[in-house]
Amino acid sequence: MLRITSKQARTVRRLARDQCCNCVDGNCLLLDDGGSHPCVQMISYYGIYCKYFLHAVLPAEKKLYEKIIEQNELRSKKEE
Repeated sequence: MLRITSKQARTVRRLARDQCCNCVDGNCLLLDDGGSHPCVQMISYYGIYCKYFLHAVLPAEKKLYEKIIEQNELRSKKEE
């Protein structure tokens, strides 16, 4: 899980809604087992939890992607 700020979370939710092919009407097709399951990124306020979103959608927003990776690398170095 990568941590994000509240401002980044708003952008991430917009990206999930507008760019993720698995997010349909706020529900995740990857989690679909016959019932509706909310998109994890649409309800997340503190992190990137969806691996598909992280690897397939987020890199399209290069500056945001780089900032999130950078701030998480700095955080992990502080925790060592």
